[in-house]
Amino acid sequence: MAVKGKQEARSRRLFAASDQHLHERFAFRNIRKEESGQAARIERICFPPNEACSMEMIVSRIERVPELFLVAEDRGTGNLAGFLSGLATDESAFRDDFFSDASLYDPNGTNIMLLGLDVLPDYRGQGLARELMYEYLRRECEKGTQCVRLTCLPAKIEMYKKMGFCDEGVSQSVWGGEQWHEMSCELNGTRKM
Repeated sequence: MAVKGKQEARSRRLFAASDQHLHERFAFRNIRKEESGQAARIERICFPPNEACSMEMIVSRIERVPELFLVAEDRGTGNLAGFLSGLATDESAFRDDFFSDASLYDPNGTNIMLLGLDVLPDYRGQGLARELMYEYLRRECEKGTQCVRLTCLPAKIEMYKKMGFCDEGVSQSVWGGEQWHEMSCELNGTRKM
């Protein structure tokens, strides 16, 4: 089996089963337009100012592609505990414009660029970030998405490897003035080059 085939099979095994306890506590669903303020507030809490997307960026993404903006709603409070958002494209490398320009969304794109995994501090350490990622990957796998990509700081590489992503080295992205690593998770065949 080729290396990419092994990565694809490993990724599918990793996110095949869901954590039932988390699904009892949280509703995993697409964001609603009226929740854009909550999402922007969570983004400001989870990322430093130089890395956080602005309210305008988040609103634009929610208006254009709510189906790629997965939230975890606390069933007890009705508030968002976290989210994971992305943008579909046929491009195969991450670039900063994906964060700020929702018009780059291609509804027929075969790759997803993840733009933020945000979990409020009170909900961390419970597996919620992992379950958001796995739920997102399950959905994209069912849709036929070929590859999901993200950027992360070096301290998060191991976390994303455990979620089925491979480190591809330093990214072209310099979002927020940082040096990011680009990571990928092959889902359905080889990605477009």
